[in-house]
Amino acid sequence: MKTISLIILMSVSALLSGGNVMATEELSYVMVQEYEDFELRRYDSYLAAEIEITSDFKSAGNKAFQSLAGYIGGNNRKKEEISMTSPVKQQPATEQGEKISMTSPVKQTPGSTENGKNSYIISFVMPSKYTMKNIPEPTNPRIKIREVPGRLVAARQYSGTWSEKNYRKNETILLDAVEAAGLKTSGKPIYARYNPPWSPWFMRRNEVLVEVEDQVPRNKIQ
Repeated sequence: MKTISLIILMSVSALLSGGNVMATEELSYVMVQEYEDFELRRYDSYLAAEIEITSDFKSAGNKAFQSLAGYIGGNNRKKEEISMTSPVKQQPATEQGEKISMTSPVKQTPGSTENGKNSYIISFVMPSKYTMKNIPEPTNPRIKIREVPGRLVAARQYSGTWSEKNYRKNETILLDAVEAAGLKTSGKPIYARYNPPWSPWFMRRNEVLVEVEDQVPRNKIQ
């Protein structure tokens, strides 16, 4: 039991530091269309465990570690250990329709500010075997379980460091490309990370995601 818990804690530490190690499941999607600078993907609904953190862009994931690691390590009503999935996501806490609730993939841009810092929601996807009926209930009241509805998402994958500068550059490329394709965004961009912190920077998989309205786009790559 202690060995399993240690593995889970190490996995979450890697995820919240910027990636995913030993993940047994990755959030699946269907490729809808491919463009020069992004992919259009359709995700099914899924469950996410989330916590709101007030921090700077770089440190938000690390600050969420203890609470989220405790939850999947057995700090829940069932005392059940939960397998890791990927990616870890970070999003602004003030995003319309996305602020933590029990009814609403894991996002990052500034949310509300407090003493010069921003409010973010750090989340990771629950294994697909869980539903709202059987998911372990957190004992930590700050952790919420949400059912995220299926959605159409524009995704840009990039490698390199987890710096805010690198993220913002790719965020701009994605938003400009989505607009050029005649798509309309719905919500703020999402920051997603897949690899453990010891992965070489040039081998890291990072993504910027943004939900788009479900419409027929143009400028598809044939």
